[in-house]
Amino acid sequence: MTKRFAQIGLAALALAAAAAWADEATTIRAALARVLPEYKPTSVEPTPMKGLYQVEIGPQVMFVTGDGRYLIDGAVVDLKTREDITESARDSARLRAINEIGEDNMVIFDSPSPKHTITVFTDIDCGYCRKLHSQIHDYEDEGIRVRYLFYPRAGENSPSFDKAVSVWCSDDRQDALTRAKAGEPVPKKTCRNPVAKHMELGNLMGLRGTPAIVLDNGELVPGYVEPKRLAAMLNEVHAAN
Repeated sequence: MTKRFAQIGLAALALAAAAAWADEATTIRAALARVLPEYKPTSVEPTPMKGLYQVEIGPQVMFVTGDGRYLIDGAVVDLKTREDITESARDSARLRAINEIGEDNMVIFDSPSPKHTITVFTDIDCGYCRKLHSQIHDYEDEGIRVRYLFYPRAGENSPSFDKAVSVWCSDDRQDALTRAKAGEPVPKKTCRNPVAKHMELGNLMGLRGTPAIVLDNGELVPGYVEPKRLAAMLNEVHAAN
């Protein structure tokens, strides 16, 4: 009987904790809605630190106290393990947000022997983006599968944005992108496209330039990285995990 009562007690405590968590999550959502009405949290989860919650808004991560009063936008470090839980959370949130875009809304260059998948925010008129794409077969040979998202830095209604739309609306997107990055003209076309959605995600991620490479663990690597070095980085990441 004692064991049974103990189990009932533990279940009651778990229910109470869940209720408290739900109440605090509601409080946090309401507080954020007042100060950041344009953003809707995609998740509110407890952290190992009592009274502190991890809040994700797409690829963005912040920490908020359970009473909804204090927001921490910076590193939270576990001094015992020396792990920056903020960076780990951001990597995971970034990857989830990218995957929600869906591969049907990306231009993908597959590898014959894929070991890794990277996602690259690209601008057709960016010099280093063109350099990266000129070596696309070298990345493929290294076992790197490349998924492209468009991030024309000049914004909407710019020539770069129009080129991205034209590439997307082409019959052969891979060929059109390769030609466009080689400086060849792409026949102007319009259709339903995800370019603005790609840009919105890039802005939420705080991109400052292109190319911006997201590794398959969600880590963001700004700028061009040559194929062999990138393969070594990816191998190192996977070995660590």
